[in-house]
Amino acid sequence: MPESRRGVLYGIAAYAMWGLFPLYWPLLKPSGALEILAHRMVWSLVVVAAILVVRRHWSWFGELLRTPRKLGLLVLAAAVVTVNWGVYIYAVNTGHVVESALGYFINPLVSVLFGVFLLKERLRPLQWAAVGMGALSVVVLTVDYGRLPWIALVLAASFGTYGLIKKIAAVGAAESMTVETLVLLVPAFAYLVYLQVQGEGTFANAGAGHAFLLAGAGVITAVPLLCFTAAAIRVPLTTIGLLQYIAPVLQFLCGVFIAHEAMPASRWAGFAIVWLALSIFTWDSLRAARQARRVALRDLEPAGTPG
Repeated sequence: MPESRRGVLYGIAAYAMWGLFPLYWPLLKPSGALEILAHRMVWSLVVVAAILVVRRHWSWFGELLRTPRKLGLLVLAAAVVTVNWGVYIYAVNTGHVVESALGYFINPLVSVLFGVFLLKERLRPLQWAAVGMGALSVVVLTVDYGRLPWIALVLAASFGTYGLIKKIAAVGAAESMTVETLVLLVPAFAYLVYLQVQGEGTFANAGAGHAFLLAGAGVITAVPLLCFTAAAIRVPLTTIGLLQYIAPVLQFLCGVFIAHEAMPASRWAGFAIVWLALSIFTWDSLRAARQARRVALRDLEPAGTPG
């Protein structure tokens, strides 16, 4: 199989698994969102540490300790991803799957704004139009919900911030996740011990099947990440940009057709504006990528022979 096709399949697998997360977290009830979050941190560390042991890849750790800036960035990333994971689990287990999907739909637009204001990148006119429509959709959905869609905004902002930090840190996926979960291990494990001592923990009190599912949170966190990493090194970023919409589409479908969340006409209108904004954004990005490829190919052409 060609590497590019293999990369696309890895990408589809990663985003499909992320998109189906809303089906997993409800299985962990009666565990609360904080308990699930703590187990996810602990078991994710176990999984990625096992992967690194199999790969015999530990040399990076000493290098990282000698680079305080990168280490500090990963500590910050750990704090940000804690917010993202916690809010997402809360959203799914309290009947806000559709709103969480909105957060990941608007995430590319939030990332663009980060690029403008933090990395001093310049936007093309159609990109500005897409960002403006994204802002309009938030206004429409605020009116629809009767409140600011804070779950969507927190998820989009936290995931966008996480991506920005990881981009600056430039550390591999498994290595980065090892450090992030290691940072979170002490508070997460302490909280789980506290729950058990108080008799409120569910890991040892809700049966072996429940304990297995809680431990499985580490596997379902690590596997999509590894698939994404395998895809990212095999396919262009434009392809990754298209594949990323698989996750929120599946989340949205889970919310509407499986969780049966309400979708009044005003909410459909807000989502329609988001989807139109993303269509414009994606089309403009693909057009710019094609133009850049044409320019690069033209620059590689040999100069004509003088007459």
